[in-house]
Amino acid sequence: MKIFAQRLKELRLDKDLSQFALAEMVNLSQSAIKQWENETRIPNAAAVLALAIFFDVTTDYLLGKE
Repeated sequence: MKIFAQRLKELRLDKDLSQFALAEMVNLSQSAIKQWENETRIPNAAAVLALAIFFDVTTDYLLGKE
C-alpha cells in the first residue's frame, strides 16, 4: 500500500489540504487519513472510491495499478 499512501498524500498536498480538511470533505476521520498515509492501516473499498471521486482520479491510480 506504499503507492496508495504516497499518492494520497501527494494529491492532498496538491490541493493544499490538511488531513483534517480532507477528512471533513470526504466524510472520513482525520485519524484514518493519517494512518493510510503512514501505512499503518489499509482503506476499505468505499474509502478508496470516495477519495478517487473527490480527487477526480481512478481507483486504479490511487492503488498503483496505472
